[in-house]
Amino acid sequence: MPAPDCHAVKVPAITLGFWIIKILATTLGETGGDTVSMTWLGETTAEAGQAGINGYLVGTGIFGLLLVLLVWLQIRARAFNPWLYWATIIASTTAGTTLADFADRSLGIGYPGGSLLLLVCVLASLTLWRWKLGTVAVSSVAGVRAEFFYWITITFSQTLGTALGDWAADSGLGYGGGALVFAAGLAVLAMLYRLTRVSHVALFWSAFILTRPLGATVGDFFDKPVAKGGLDVSRPVASLILAALIVLLIAVLPQRASSMSGVQRA
Repeated sequence: MPAPDCHAVKVPAITLGFWIIKILATTLGETGGDTVSMTWLGETTAEAGQAGINGYLVGTGIFGLLLVLLVWLQIRARAFNPWLYWATIIASTTAGTTLADFADRSLGIGYPGGSLLLLVCVLASLTLWRWKLGTVAVSSVAGVRAEFFYWITITFSQTLGTALGDWAADSGLGYGGGALVFAAGLAVLAMLYRLTRVSHVALFWSAFILTRPLGATVGDFFDKPVAKGGLDVSRPVASLILAALIVLLIAVLPQRASSMSGVQRA
């Protein structure tokens, strides 16, 4: 395979369509991750009395390997490919779902402990990225080092978002209430973007993190039993519907690479 173009930006421009697909992808990550770790693997290992631990751990291994492969392909690509990019995002969010569930439920640190640990990971990744390359702006993601930091930060943020979503739902808000809280948080960030001079880079990463718990709570709302506040929709069915919507939107909505011009320092 030919060497990648170190100057090519292979991440999409941040548009309304980007955020719509991102939210659907995070919702698919929740339903898809739960389908594998809880519905399929959970049932398989239930006979051995290890449904929770083995399901989450094996699911993390499966999606983790897929994520590594897709990130490698993304870095090796010569130009922006929307299908490859969104496949990698979906892999990161499904891996984040199973990894967060494993940390929260199987390691015994709970939702607060898992969220705090993952927040530290996100902040450490962003800090190291900025220290090494001078900016964490998405428009600057060109070259192997920048792409490596980008996907590491993406994966940590997806995992953090899962933990935050589960924590909010479990704290008494429920899945519907949690979704409303995170949607309101995104609305506040949109207002700050439009009406203030707050760093757009900081607002992007804040929004990127918040879309994940929004997707997590919406996904749980669809597939959890009615007795637990959900709609009891089959996880595989919900995942197929979401995947079809994402494919349709990628095909219909304009997809272009982000521009290096006017890179913000942050």
